Amino acid sequence: MIPRSYEPLDAYVQPGKVLVIYGARRVGKTTLLQRYLASTRLRARLAIGDDLPTQQVLGSLDLRLIREYLEGYGLLAVDEAQYIPNIGQSLKMIVDQLPGLPVIATGSSSFELAGQMGEPLTGRKRTLVLFPISQGELSSSHSRFELRQRLEEILVFGSYPEVITAETRSAKEELVREIAGSYLLKDILAFERVRSSGRLWGLVKLLGFQVGSEVSLNELGTSLGMDVKTVQRYLDLLEKAFVIYRLGGFSRNLRKEVTQKPKYYFYDNGLRNAVVVQFNALDDREDVGQLWENFLVIERVKRLAYAHDHPNLYFWRTYDQQEIDLVEERGRSLAAYEFKWSRAGESSRPVAWTRAYPDASYSPITPDNYLDFLLPG
Repeated sequence: MIPRSYEPLDAYVQPGKVLVIYGARRVGKTTLLQRYLASTRLRARLAIGDDLPTQQVLGSLDLRLIREYLEGYGLLAVDEAQYIPNIGQSLKMIVDQLPGLPVIATGSSSFELAGQMGEPLTGRKRTLVLFPISQGELSSSHSRFELRQRLEEILVFGSYPEVITAETRSAKEELVREIAGSYLLKDILAFERVRSSGRLWGLVKLLGFQVGSEVSLNELGTSLGMDVKTVQRYLDLLEKAFVIYRLGGFSRNLRKEVTQKPKYYFYDNGLRNAVVVQFNALDDREDVGQLWENFLVIERVKRLAYAHDHPNLYFWRTYDQQEIDLVEERGRSLAAYEFKWSRAGESSRPVAWTRAYPDASYSPITPDNYLDFLLPG
């Protein structure tokens, strides 16, 4: 059992508030919830979102019926809450009318659930995002030496909980393929305005090949036979479903800085490799630099999220190809990170960056020091 960063959940559960836990499918939201329910002294009512009687009660907005449903319970937990009609309004009613009752709700379709929970629960909720297993979480049961030993495996197969615990390469590959094939786009395709699964999968595949590169929406649209607005809408849905992470360009108006095209990373290396159908070992592939960059960006996102640290994140590039992989902005303070898989040679900060931002820190991140960058301090 790998402890998750939000455990124990007691620190986040409180009366009069809804704790909303988002995340992609199969990242462990239900397991996290079940472990909390097994440990709490509160008598909990567990509601499963795709259960028809649960939908009828919690979706009814009938306060009398909901009171009866919750009578005698000290906690309401709703798993896969996005399946319940009017769930945001229903939970607002519960926290307003039953103020001593804590509520936990999990959901994988963040774009759908957020739409229902946003306005109704303003000021009444706290939101957590659960990711695939982070290096910080894995460090609770692995030494630094063991983490380094598992690095290639995670670069290739990713870090979904069941993939992490699978014992063979073939089992890991099979699980990643299943998650990609059965769950990756499930939430998005259930969204009523998404018509073409083929084009959506084609878009994901193009993004898989362009990890670490700036992405032109016009070029994506041309390749897929879609207009730019449709491409933008699909990209937005992929972000909200925790498939991809968008990184914008940084600029404080230096004339040569490039900012218009974003970069996209996958929330899990294994899913990226499943999309491009490539599970070869690192010494037998040409995209190791992309895997390394994707891994470091997303693991850094996880570390910052779990630490409740929220800097602005960017990449930086000039028209003459000087670049930095990740920039963290906290107020006027800047920290720059360059990701280098190869240990050969010295990494020096770009001249244009130093001139424009002389007070910014600069750190190359390599296989020698990456754990300092990713593990909690």
